[in-house]
Amino acid sequence: MARYVDSVCKLCRNEGTKLFLKGSRCYTSKCAIERRRYPSGQHGQERKKQSEFATQLREKQKVRRGYGVLETKFAAYMVEAGRQRQVPTGLRLLQLLESRLDNIVHRSGLVPSRAQARQLIRHGHISVNGKKLSIPSYQLKIGQVVGVVDGSKALLKKLMEENPSAGAPRWMNADLENMKVSIAQLPAREDLDQTIREALIVEYYSR
Repeated sequence: MARYVDSVCKLCRNEGTKLFLKGSRCYTSKCAIERRRYPSGQHGQERKKQSEFATQLREKQKVRRGYGVLETKFAAYMVEAGRQRQVPTGLRLLQLLESRLDNIVHRSGLVPSRAQARQLIRHGHISVNGKKLSIPSYQLKIGQVVGVVDGSKALLKKLMEENPSAGAPRWMNADLENMKVSIAQLPAREDLDQTIREALIVEYYSR
């Protein structure tokens, strides 16, 4: 499977915004974008006027990289989002991304980053409805309960102590003391990142 192996801080600098890919480090002065607010590379500091296509592409890449999704999977989410007529395509795309198992583990406050959530899931530390699951992209449904397998609770407790969480979003039920999380309802647009311009992503794929 394709995997990005370069510095993830370059991704934040290239998108011009924090993608919070390094967990708690992103909230400190050590964050790369705090020290160098321009794209990486030899010509990073040159001013460039972006075309409409480039603006759409950058927004798509920002969201895709933030959630840690490969291009093929992201495009599949767009196709699925387009089939939903009751909800705007852009909002449905974000709901699909937010409902991923790795995102739920991260958003709940169990771990500080999605990358760390994916690693824990693949190594068999996370369960869904009591059954161990090792698929980070697993799409959670409302009411399904995410937990931590018994032998891994000490590890997760240590992670939570080292990286205190700001709290789970209101559309999620999170009992961090017992390490249980579930989706109470799909997030509304006001519950999600307001800096994301999902209309640009829809326009990008509508070309």
